[in-house]
Amino acid sequence: MHASTTQDGVSQGGTGGHLVTIDAVMQQVAEHKGCGTQGGSGKASCGSAAGQGDLPTEIWEKVKNHPCYSEEAHHHYARMHVAVAPACNIQCNYCNRKYDCANESRPGVVSERLAPEQAARKVLAVASTIPQMTVLGIAGPGDPLANPAKTFKTFELISQTAPDIKLCLSTNGLALPDHVDTIARYNVDHVTITINMVDPEIGAKIYPWVYWNHKRYTGVEAARLLTERQLRGLEMLTERGILCKVNSVMIPGVNDRHLVEVNRAVKSRGAFLHNIMPLISAPEHGTVFGLTGQRGPTAQELKALQDDCEGEMNMMRHCRQCRADAVGLLGEDRSAEFTTEKIMEMEVDYDLEGRQAYQARVEEERVAKVAAKQEELATLAGARSDITLLVAVATKGSGLINEHFGHAKEFQVYELSTAGAKFVGHRRVDLYCQGGFGDEDGLQTVIRAINDCHAVFVAKIGGCPKADLLGAGIEPVDQYAHEFIEKSAIAWFKGYLGKVAAGELVHTPRGDAAIRQGALIVAA
Repeated sequence: MHASTTQDGVSQGGTGGHLVTIDAVMQQVAEHKGCGTQGGSGKASCGSAAGQGDLPTEIWEKVKNHPCYSEEAHHHYARMHVAVAPACNIQCNYCNRKYDCANESRPGVVSERLAPEQAARKVLAVASTIPQMTVLGIAGPGDPLANPAKTFKTFELISQTAPDIKLCLSTNGLALPDHVDTIARYNVDHVTITINMVDPEIGAKIYPWVYWNHKRYTGVEAARLLTERQLRGLEMLTERGILCKVNSVMIPGVNDRHLVEVNRAVKSRGAFLHNIMPLISAPEHGTVFGLTGQRGPTAQELKALQDDCEGEMNMMRHCRQCRADAVGLLGEDRSAEFTTEKIMEMEVDYDLEGRQAYQARVEEERVAKVAAKQEELATLAGARSDITLLVAVATKGSGLINEHFGHAKEFQVYELSTAGAKFVGHRRVDLYCQGGFGDEDGLQTVIRAINDCHAVFVAKIGGCPKADLLGAGIEPVDQYAHEFIEKSAIAWFKGYLGKVAAGELVHTPRGDAAIRQGALIVAA
């Protein structure tokens, strides 16, 4: 189906030259080739076993191409959020939804709000342009369940027109118990609940108020109401087989150690994944915590807490704390390409078979990546060393070392040991290259962001930043350009251990690193 659309939402084409409304366009897409499954199993034809591990098949089918629920998938698949839910029913001391910057990645931030019909049109436009986009989420800018009519109308339209796209929502959980049946009815398989405490005394330090049943609650009473409904909603969802991810914001001195208790509480109620995120508290954001000087955690503090909780349940380490209108791979945002004005002028060609073929190639790439990692890991068999270290990687995605040092907006961080390479997080940075020239101030922010790393893997790097990195004790590694990350990191680590054993170098632990707080600074 091809349809060029005018500014007033009326489409021309696709019906023998007659003018049709957006509703008609949506209906045509809904009728295009059904749901794209094969055989009696109802499973999509493009699946593979790469990364499945010990997950039951029905769980694997839900997470294998979900970039938020699978660390391995986030290298290959994209997501998008639509901003259809402006109202919120609680106030958080770390949130200010009035702030907007096109270069800012932070929950609650949007450039424009959409009606459900506009959101559905945008999803089709994005999915037609980005075939690896597999997930549609509603995460704000307020709370989706404080805007239930808009949220579920959007899900209804997407399920009719793009049934291959997974549906997600993120909620603070206050209204969750009242909407679990509706969530299940619309086949929303993934729900994220932000749970920052299970102790109302701690909650009172995070939430000034909640608004429930036409009444505003404050202090400990508000926090008690919130935590009771969050945990009840989590139990109700998991009883229905809906995968739940719990987000928690780490606030040093407020709930940092308490999050270990939160971790146990959500695990006991069936949560699939726990995502502990650093507090974003730059003063320019205008949040209560930002204006009162509440600091966020350092990289070492965040990793230590995640490590403490990992023994209890699966931890998410690849979260980017996305905007409520983010589009693209995690770590990138292409929302500026899909403004309302632009999508109304776009040709929408929702080629389901083409999307499936593209994703089948992605699965082949994933299999090759896993095989390469296992092959290199086998060369470490029998090696014994207590050395554990971190390395940073510049990547555009696909699990490859494929980004120039100066063009990186973030670095992915891996922990290396004789057990292999383990993804442990990412570090946002300012661009080093600004308009073709290196920015020395920007380079210092990069060094601070990866100061706990022994090496940085890049596709290419200039002589000046290379020298400065070496001076800071960070080895620039460019000999593995465009090769798989984990395979390359393991090969480098094997060489590192060899040098230590031969006395060519002495392993020295690195210091801490800074987690970036402000908006990204990009070239004009």
